[in-house]
Amino acid sequence: MGSIFIWHGKMLQKTAIDRVDDAERERSSLPEVFRTIPVSTSGTFWRRLVAFIGPGYLVATGYMDPGNWATALAGGSAFGYQLLAVALISNIMAILLQALCARLGLGAGLDLAQACRREFPRPVSLGLWVLAETAIIATDLAEVIGTAIGLQLLFGIPVGVGVIITALDVFLILWMQSLGFRWIEAFVIAMLALIFICFGIEMWLAQPNVAAILDGFIPSAEIVTNQEMLYVAMGILGATVMPHNLYLHSGIVQTRDVGRHDADKRDAIRLATVDSTVALATALFVNASILILAAAAFHASGSTAIAELGEAYALLAPLLGTSLAATLFALALLACGLNSTVTATLAGQIVMQGFLELRLKPWVRRLLTRGIAIIPAAAVTILYGESATARLLIGSQVVLSLQLPFAVIPLVLFTARRRIMGNLVAPRWLTIATGIIAVIIVALNVKLLFDTFIAGGLLPR
Repeated sequence: MGSIFIWHGKMLQKTAIDRVDDAERERSSLPEVFRTIPVSTSGTFWRRLVAFIGPGYLVATGYMDPGNWATALAGGSAFGYQLLAVALISNIMAILLQALCARLGLGAGLDLAQACRREFPRPVSLGLWVLAETAIIATDLAEVIGTAIGLQLLFGIPVGVGVIITALDVFLILWMQSLGFRWIEAFVIAMLALIFICFGIEMWLAQPNVAAILDGFIPSAEIVTNQEMLYVAMGILGATVMPHNLYLHSGIVQTRDVGRHDADKRDAIRLATVDSTVALATALFVNASILILAAAAFHASGSTAIAELGEAYALLAPLLGTSLAATLFALALLACGLNSTVTATLAGQIVMQGFLELRLKPWVRRLLTRGIAIIPAAAVTILYGESATARLLIGSQVVLSLQLPFAVIPLVLFTARRRIMGNLVAPRWLTIATGIIAVIIVALNVKLLFDTFIAGGLLPR
């Protein structure tokens, strides 16, 4: 009889947990994939880590999207290796901020958009939603242009037609997500592997100056005092530490079915942080490779005004002595664009669902969130045409940099509050470090705005 009561008690407990899971899934910004990937709480560190490999690489995609290419090409061709320090510092900032995102998503069970909606007054929350959507539109602008140019370079497809083709990625996501979220992660990782290989070969072909590369990773005061260099540096910062990635990471880590106890969540946070840190190291390699390639191929030959992706493609073959260099460049660009549109669409859903708490069918929500971002991006691309793609790409990354404080500051505040995080509140050192990052970003933004609009700073023409 006692065993029956024990069994009945366990069943009631399981039913209660299922009810809680259903309620959490309903509130989640990605309800179709919420807690769908099982994780092991036992076994070796490496075995447990395998279950968490994936979200970090989706996040890393945003750190090497076509907007990064434009800013890195502009920086490398104009200033040689000097802005490598900016790429490195931006990547370190990204690693710390993404660690906070994983902590918020797994520790508090909230993505950044949900936390903003819950913690801030409605007018503030709506204002942050508008800013987040603006950031995603700027992100999509870069990705639409990059993917369209990649299609043009490889297959001769007109840019306008390529823009329309990029809109079809929403159906690719719906199909892959119907198979399971792991399929999306596998697709992204496969594309990242292709990009990594392409740039590994590009570095071998370019044979850059190793001593100059190492010297470029040391920060220089000229980065701040030279207005034109600062503009491109802010573009690199905006292209590296991207606002939509903070929303994305805090949402997609919740695809893992972690334990309900603090010890399980703490272990999950540690593993998710390892995943994102390793993935962002891959992103740093790609971003640095683009800048190094531009410095070695263009700056060294006197071509100091290269920022157009098509122009870079055309010059690579004669400068490096083989058409393979140009083909690899275009192939990696296309892979970057495809990956980035996938992750931007997911980020768009998290932002809209988290801030507005819409209850729509998955395909309707996907089309709506994708449409909000891609329609203005496509219109700008088609309106301005190929001749202005470099200015549009770099400008979009500066817009992202200006949006950063409105995502970074709430993230730092939320993860430092015990009322939200409980026992999983961020360590004091991490809060201080990310707080300093927020101050640096705000200070650089203020200087950029002053130089541009008050002191008549230099802008690329």
